[in-house]
Amino acid sequence: MEDSAPRPAPQAITAANPADRPVYVIGGGPGGLATAYALRAQGIRAVVVEKADTVGASWRRHYDRLHLHTTRRLSALPGLAIPRRFGRWVARDDLVRYLEKYAEVHELEIVTGVEVSRVERTPDGTGWLLRATGGRELVGSAVVVATGYNHTPHLPRWPGREAFTGDLTHAADYRSGKEYAGRDVLVVGVGNTGAEIAVDLVENGAGRVRLAVRTVPHIVRRSTAGWAAQYSGIMIRRLPVALVDRISRVMAKASIPDLSAHGLPRPDTGLYTRARQGAIPVQDVGLIDAVRKGRVEIVAAVEGFEDGEVALADGSRISPDAVVAATGYVRALEGLVGHLGVLDDEGRPVAHGPRTPKDAPGLFFTGYTTPISGTLRELALDAERIAKAVRRRSR
Repeated sequence: MEDSAPRPAPQAITAANPADRPVYVIGGGPGGLATAYALRAQGIRAVVVEKADTVGASWRRHYDRLHLHTTRRLSALPGLAIPRRFGRWVARDDLVRYLEKYAEVHELEIVTGVEVSRVERTPDGTGWLLRATGGRELVGSAVVVATGYNHTPHLPRWPGREAFTGDLTHAADYRSGKEYAGRDVLVVGVGNTGAEIAVDLVENGAGRVRLAVRTVPHIVRRSTAGWAAQYSGIMIRRLPVALVDRISRVMAKASIPDLSAHGLPRPDTGLYTRARQGAIPVQDVGLIDAVRKGRVEIVAAVEGFEDGEVALADGSRISPDAVVAATGYVRALEGLVGHLGVLDDEGRPVAHGPRTPKDAPGLFFTGYTTPISGTLRELALDAERIAKAVRRRSR
C-alpha cells in the first residue's frame, strides 16, 4: 500500500483573521492522525506536520517480531476499523499499513519532511507560532503536540561504557534476533520491550541470553481463555488503587507461576500502584517459559563497565558479546515547549488530552501517558475529546 501523496511544505502563514488559521498537529503517528481526523469531523481544518518522510515513522523502526499487546478491535482509531485479516494481535507492518490507509481514506492534510523546533505564542496573543525547518513560521489557532512517548532513545551513561569492546545498542536499533545467532547477549531492562527482545533472541538461536533486572516487574498473561488482559485494564481503571492491587495480587498467584527460584520474585508493590507511576505490566509472550526453562537467565542490574566486562549490582561481572539496552525513551519536549512552563520536573506535560495548561490555552498534548487500558485506545478517545475542546474554544 502506498503512502498518501506528500503535500508541499507550508510556507509562512500569517492569516490576519485568527478564525482562518488551522490547528497544527505536530507528529504523524497514531495520536496525531487520530486527532487530525477528529478535528476534521468537527469542521476544523487540521494540518499534520511530520518531520519524517511518511506517517507512522516510529512504528516502522520497531523490531520485526512486534505485535500489539492490545486487541485489534480496541486499537482502531476513530473512523476506520483495523481489517480483520490482520488478526487479533496486529503485527508491526500491518499497523503501519493501517496508518497509511487511515491518512488516505480520511484525506488528511499532512506535511512531511518538516520538523517543528519551537512553539511560541503569537505576538498578539491570539494564536500559536511554530518555528520549523527552512525558516518556516506557521501560525495556528491551536496546537496539538503528538510527537510520541517513545521519542528519543535513552542510553544510560554507565561508567566505562566507552571502553566496552562488545556490541552495545539501544533497543530502538534492534531489529531481529537473527543478527545475534550463536552469540552471548545481555538484555538490560525488563519492560515489555526488553522481555520480548529476550524471547526473540532465544527463538532465533542466541548462544546465551541474560536479562538484567533492577526492579522486578508485574507479569500478566496477554490473554487467558480468550480474555485479553486489556479488558481487565479497562474494567479496573476507575477503581481504587488499593483494591486493584489486592485483586491483581490474587489473580497473579492463580495465573503466574512463582519464578523466585529463577531470580524473578513476586513484586512487593501493587500492580496498579506501579501502573499509576508509569510502569505498565509486562505482558507475557514467552518470557515465563523461557525463564522457567533456563533459556533466559535473570541477572542483577547493570552498574557499569569495567575492563571490558559488565559490572552488575550484586558485585559480579559478566562478559557478553553484545548488550541490548531496553532502557526506555525520553519525551524530549524541552526544546519544543519547555520555555512555556507546561512541563513538570520530569519533562512531562502538566496537562493532557482535552485539558490545556493554565497559562497556555489552545496548547494540547496527546500520547504522553502509559494507560493500563491500552495506549491506542486512549489516543483514539483523547482525539475526540481534544477536537471537542477546540471546537468549544472556537465558539
